[in-house]
Amino acid sequence: MKSELGTQYKVGKNFKLKDAPTDISSRVKPAEAKEALKKIRKDLAAFQEKLYAHNRYSVLVCLQGMDTSGKDSLIREVFEEFNVRGVVVNSFKTPSALELQHDYLWRHAIALPEKGKFGVFNRTHYENVLVTRVHPEYLLNEKIPGIENVKDLPRDFWEKRFGQINHFEEQLAENGTLLFKFFLNLSKKEQKARLLRRLEKEKHQWKFSPGDLAERKLWERYMDCYEDAIRHTSPPRAPWHVIPADDKDICRYLVASILLSRLETYKDIAYPKPEKAIQEHIRQYQQQLEQEKS
Repeated sequence: MKSELGTQYKVGKNFKLKDAPTDISSRVKPAEAKEALKKIRKDLAAFQEKLYAHNRYSVLVCLQGMDTSGKDSLIREVFEEFNVRGVVVNSFKTPSALELQHDYLWRHAIALPEKGKFGVFNRTHYENVLVTRVHPEYLLNEKIPGIENVKDLPRDFWEKRFGQINHFEEQLAENGTLLFKFFLNLSKKEQKARLLRRLEKEKHQWKFSPGDLAERKLWERYMDCYEDAIRHTSPPRAPWHVIPADDKDICRYLVASILLSRLETYKDIAYPKPEKAIQEHIRQYQQQLEQEKS
């Protein structure tokens, strides 16, 4: 299991999405991954308590992936042991009328976690260089000056957005946000199987939309856009990790392991010591409480 904790899922300079695995169940047993996660998530919860007491950093976990890649269940399982006040989850869907009255990063900026807490973005600011790139007509809703038609988009539009996102994340990192970005790499074959299960089970049918099938027809276009976005936005301070997602237990284990292994490198995150006056009289306070009559 330890062999999976290295840097093999971190995106490098010559990243190609087609070379990234979606299934590693021949090397990692799902049952073992599920069992290993139990301890890791307890350790993550313990770290969050220390993070809160230290009050200098926040943690932002960004999850991207095609529909049915397992983002919701990953959040539930990985953060199960957390104090509910220690983690805040935001799911970004179609921008509201209010959100469209601001720049495209605004709704993400106002949802950032405060110091001492974990924030999870279920779909992220990267939707603005993924969905809008596959469907550029959506950009017209942003009311960008000078763009009245898709044909008005300058040739370097997407490169500029990549740069804006990199600057946004750099600012976060410089101000104490520890940023993690995970692409849950699901195969088209496995998505088909999950959509069929969704239709077969009555309690899951509400999740299905005919639009899922329409988007599925654009799979290759989405993969091209993901690869381009990931390659342009994976600096050392905020690298992407592309996680095999065909097996949910393995996917959750890998994400949790990567989180914990990197967070443990921040040795300055520790419980603050009480004031000297309190330290000098701790035994006195203990005795005072012990002598109280019930």
